[in-house]
Amino acid sequence: MVFLRPATGVRKPAGASPPARRPLSFNRFVWLWNRDQGMSTPLLHLQVCQWLDERWRDGDRRLLLLFRSAGKSTLAALYCAWLLYGDPDLRILVVAADHALATKMTRNVRGILERHRLTKGLLESRPECWAADRLTVRRSRIGRDPSLLARGIGGNLTGSRADVVICDDVEVPNTTDTPEKRALLRERLRELDFVLAPGGLMMYLGTPHSDHSIYAENPRRDLGESEPFLAGYTRLTVALLSQEGERRWPDRFAPDIVDSLIERAGPAKFRSQMQLLPTRLEDVRLDPDLLLVYDDPAELVSVQGREFLEIGGRRMISAQAAWDPSYGRPDRGDASVVAAVFVDAEGHYWLHAIEYLAVRAGEGADEATLLCRAVARFLARYHLPSIIVETNGIGAFLPALLRQELRRAGVGAAVVERATTTPKHRRILEAFDPLLAARRLHVHRSVLASPFLDEMRSWRPHGRGRDDGLDAVATCLLAEPVRLPQVSARPAGPSWHGRPIFAAESEFAL
Repeated sequence: MVFLRPATGVRKPAGASPPARRPLSFNRFVWLWNRDQGMSTPLLHLQVCQWLDERWRDGDRRLLLLFRSAGKSTLAALYCAWLLYGDPDLRILVVAADHALATKMTRNVRGILERHRLTKGLLESRPECWAADRLTVRRSRIGRDPSLLARGIGGNLTGSRADVVICDDVEVPNTTDTPEKRALLRERLRELDFVLAPGGLMMYLGTPHSDHSIYAENPRRDLGESEPFLAGYTRLTVALLSQEGERRWPDRFAPDIVDSLIERAGPAKFRSQMQLLPTRLEDVRLDPDLLLVYDDPAELVSVQGREFLEIGGRRMISAQAAWDPSYGRPDRGDASVVAAVFVDAEGHYWLHAIEYLAVRAGEGADEATLLCRAVARFLARYHLPSIIVETNGIGAFLPALLRQELRRAGVGAAVVERATTTPKHRRILEAFDPLLAARRLHVHRSVLASPFLDEMRSWRPHGRGRDDGLDAVATCLLAEPVRLPQVSARPAGPSWHGRPIFAAESEFAL
């Protein structure tokens, strides 16, 4: 069963041109293409094609199609080819989040026009009639605009004119992760009204990436909207699951695949991306009750001359540490926090240690050096092979100092410098939400005695509460795990990620 949720009661825009006569339905056009390519046409695609067919015949020229991971862009390319097949004089503008994404549509449309049985010979053969971001078909009139032009949302559209504008995935994380970017996106999209010819078709295809999504059905009052951004658009929303939990396109999305999507993305992102419901970040919480608390120590276990690190009898296969540096103290200002996370073979994460560092200059060194020495002791204590140091702000010069202190202490850990550009609240949500929902985040009881638990309870996206510990742990969780070979023992001391141990009997005593 397929779950399509069209909006009702939407009026056609004033002045819409009468529908053009089509020699072949879009449904048939797609079916022929798939058959010649040796593919079947899913029922879902047939129903979406029928909806697009009906909208064109009925004169709807403001369309919004929302669905994810079901060939949306493929259908859009076929739709462009079908439109040009029916009327070669049309001018189509494809707008995407960036230029590279938009040009992918040009390549797809060109490939269809060259190979579809009904459109062979439609493309102009002159080299100047096509490029990576444009193409021109054989048409009855000469125009300065190509038949199809691709542009990123930030590109220059001055002077362009189009009979059809298709906005394909203009809302993505890179265009919506800050209020300024969301405002700029709306401003750029409003400019498309001056590009579109009177009575032309404007169609959006996409997925919500923000509570302030341009696709929202209700106005966002906090943005000053009195009506939704796409008010008056006829919409078709294809969610992955119905309210009863039934799947659309069951052949592609088996139950285990759906479960895996929820587990990897987390409930909040799954609702937004697959259920197409803009999620209010203000309603998102980090529930400490979903943490799995343990008391076991991290132990080095020797097996046949090799050492492994185990927690509660489970062998750890990777580890990551992160340091969010600050000169503040845990009781005031930003805290300087270092955290360590281990990962086992089953994909469970073990937050084994976290320290809110507090030092005072004058204890034999300056404050930065004392912080680096504390981090070096932390890495040695938990046998950690590397640490990520956030280099935003004061962290810019700390990696070199930390490497120096590690050498002095004889700790063989690598220092990875990383500057973060993703908003902190998004990093925290993406790191914790999937693991908490899947019950895969284990926390040592000692961590609960730190401010970390209070940070979880009080955390709100865009809130002003403390989140330094959450940020350090999120960096560990999001980092590509350091896969560690099953070897051990460096000369400086025992380790589960160094060289193999060789034991030999001696006949003399020291």
